[in-house]
Amino acid sequence: MEVNGVEVNEIVRYDALGLSPAILRALDKKGYEIATPVQAGSIPPLMEWQDVMAKAPTGTGKTFAFGIPMLEHTDPDDTAVQGVILSPTRELALQICDELRSLAVFLPGVRILCVYGGQPIQKQIDQLKRRPQIIVATPGRLMDHVKRRTIRLDQVRTVVLDECDRMLDMGFIKDVTRILDMMPNRKNLALMSATWSREVMDIAWVYQRDAVEIMVQADENNKPDIRQFRLEIPQDRKGETLVRILEHEKYERVLVFCNTKSNVERLTKMLNMRDIPAQCIHGDMRQQSREQVMAQFRKGNLRLLIATDVASRGLDIDDVDAVFNYDVPDENEYYVHRIGRTGRAKRHGVAYTFVSNIPAALRLDEIVRFTKNEVENVVLAEDGSLVPAPEKKPAVRRRRR
Repeated sequence: MEVNGVEVNEIVRYDALGLSPAILRALDKKGYEIATPVQAGSIPPLMEWQDVMAKAPTGTGKTFAFGIPMLEHTDPDDTAVQGVILSPTRELALQICDELRSLAVFLPGVRILCVYGGQPIQKQIDQLKRRPQIIVATPGRLMDHVKRRTIRLDQVRTVVLDECDRMLDMGFIKDVTRILDMMPNRKNLALMSATWSREVMDIAWVYQRDAVEIMVQADENNKPDIRQFRLEIPQDRKGETLVRILEHEKYERVLVFCNTKSNVERLTKMLNMRDIPAQCIHGDMRQQSREQVMAQFRKGNLRLLIATDVASRGLDIDDVDAVFNYDVPDENEYYVHRIGRTGRAKRHGVAYTFVSNIPAALRLDEIVRFTKNEVENVVLAEDGSLVPAPEKKPAVRRRRR
């Protein structure tokens, strides 16, 4: 890990970070003793009200890195909104809210609320009457509440933009800047992300002052243990190949990613017709339906989840056995975040990518160069196992006579 360009490799325990007994008790209840690098780098400056800009691989504990200081700073006797966390997706916002509540279990009087689009706004207005001190929100829905004057931001002291590169890439930059401009008493701002895009740097330059820069590189200690496979198969055989691998490997929890809503729905129907229980989520589904499907998947009541990239980031599901890229993702970063759903919490994971045409093959070649990951070329044997693909011989040109 680098802090302001200086290499730091110390192992840090939570009880060495000056945290309150209530937070330490909650961490102990979860069985956590050692802070991850991004937590060890972010918690001390955030506790001192400094701005932080943290870049770390997915699955390295960024939620605790900003959540613990925010909870420590929250005054339970003050009913104003004191902390705001912005998330690019509803699913990630709900996940953050759940994690913060688990950390605040021994902090009586600290109230946390998640507000997001797709849920009836009147229900959220009723919940806001309990005067939560911490709001986790998607930018658009937070702006709706601000316009209705059901949320005031003038007393907010800490703001976090989680997965801020993705949030800005999704077109929320105007909402984000408007929200930041409504906080005259803001004391610090944390930008947490897996990558630093130009838009993230612009936000940092305008809204942060002397930020502590934390960079956690993927290494053997925090890099997910994911074995990655590439299968070149015709488009009309991808479904059959998926089924054969599932039958051979007996995975208990699997995520399958498609690029489009239509592919997600088509694949889900095909699997259900073959008596393979599967459900799907995509951006056009009602939020309540998405939450119900995700709850089943988290609890282990659903073996197979088919999704678009709406589910590829920030969903902290520790025990996904395998990820399938049914379609090669359109963006390099999407591949990283998709396969990052497996191999979490130091478990072994597996990722499969199906390649069915030349453009998809070129896209995956680019992804491999970008991520510097080792992806094995394999083929499916008759028994459903994977064997190394035969090496392709270069074409031999005939000499003209």
